[in-house]
Amino acid sequence: MCRIDFLNKMGLTPALMQSLNFGLIIFREECVFRKEINYGDKVNINLKLIKGKRDYSRWTIINEIKKNEKTLCALITIDGAWLNTIERKLFIPPAEAAHIFQQMPSDENFQWLD
Repeated sequence: MCRIDFLNKMGLTPALMQSLNFGLIIFREECVFRKEINYGDKVNINLKLIKGKRDYSRWTIINEIKKNEKTLCALITIDGAWLNTIERKLFIPPAEAAHIFQQMPSDENFQWLD
C-alpha cells in the first residue's frame, strides 16, 4: 500500500486536511530502480516509516515496490513535513495526523530525528 492509500484508509483524507487547514509537503523524492517490471507482473507496494521527529512534524517514508511478492524492483524515498495552509508555514501536525503516523508500519532500522 502506498503512502496516499495508507493515509486515506486511515482517515487522513484530503477533505479532512482541507477542513483542518493543513497538508503534506515533500522536500525530496528519490527513486532507485533495481529490477525491471514487465507488463503483467503483479506489483506490491510496501510502505514503511524510516525516520521521524517525535511529534511527526518531519518524516521519511520509503515505498518498496516488489514484483511477484519477492523481487525488489524499486525504492521510493520521500522526505516530508506538514504545512499550515493558512499561514503557509511548516508546523506540528494535528493529533489526527500524528495518531495515524504512529500506526504506520516502521522499518526495522527506524530512527527518531532530534
